[in-house]
Amino acid sequence: MASLGGRLAQAAHARCPLRAVGAASAVAAKVALEAGFDALWVSGLEVSTALGLPDENVLGPRDLADTVRAHARTAPLPVIVDVDNAGGQIATARRFADDLAHAGAAALCLEDSAYPKSNSFALHRTQQLAPVPLMQEQLTAMRAAAGSEMLLIARTEALICGTSLAAALERTASYVAAGADAVLIHSKDTSGEQALATGAAWAGTAPLVTVPTAFPHVDPNQLGEAGFALAIYANQLSRAALAAMRQAAASFAATGSFTAGGTPLSDVADLLQVADPTARACL
Repeated sequence: MASLGGRLAQAAHARCPLRAVGAASAVAAKVALEAGFDALWVSGLEVSTALGLPDENVLGPRDLADTVRAHARTAPLPVIVDVDNAGGQIATARRFADDLAHAGAAALCLEDSAYPKSNSFALHRTQQLAPVPLMQEQLTAMRAAAGSEMLLIARTEALICGTSLAAALERTASYVAAGADAVLIHSKDTSGEQALATGAAWAGTAPLVTVPTAFPHVDPNQLGEAGFALAIYANQLSRAALAAMRQAAASFAATGSFTAGGTPLSDVADLLQVADPTARACL
């Protein structure tokens, strides 16, 4: 964890961001390790979806902690956990921090959405912002529960809610003053210009984090030059898996075979080796 904080500082100085990727399972964590990602992101959206739950503050600390522990079995990478608004209370924030620290999380990301949260890209519900003092008290409680080694990322949904960049910057500065180690100013602007402007405007000493879901055409080099120390690719592996499963299922429905349509399938041995690298199989 301390090393993750140090690596973020180095990445900010070098203008070369660390890359984290969303992993909702040990399988995804192993894929991320093999692909050379620097960290894992336990996404509220991905874990909720994997459990058949809406992304609306339904997850509890145990759901996230179980995912962190599964990753530790297969991928020795630092795990950053998306705790959303941590239940919208100080006591629940303390519980999230304590449980996830014991599970082995390297960092927690707390956002200033009002309870109950809405997904940042949802059209069926509207995101609202929590009061700044509540977010500050939650950060203080999380620090006390998790200790000084835990990296705390403060995320603001201010731009998602349509407020100004100046207001977003003011919010994040107050979160750093309350003990946040890094800041994430989330954006859904598909051009990427808003995110790049955020990097240019950030004058704080805390490392800057981005989630480029809405602007995938902006590559890590551009993000690094803009001042970001960490880029979180939050849900791409789940989206790729869903697309591949649909393709395989459609191929079977059309041909009666999972292989006739040319759909690639991993070997059975590949599945066994996610949890047991020494495993062998005849298929």
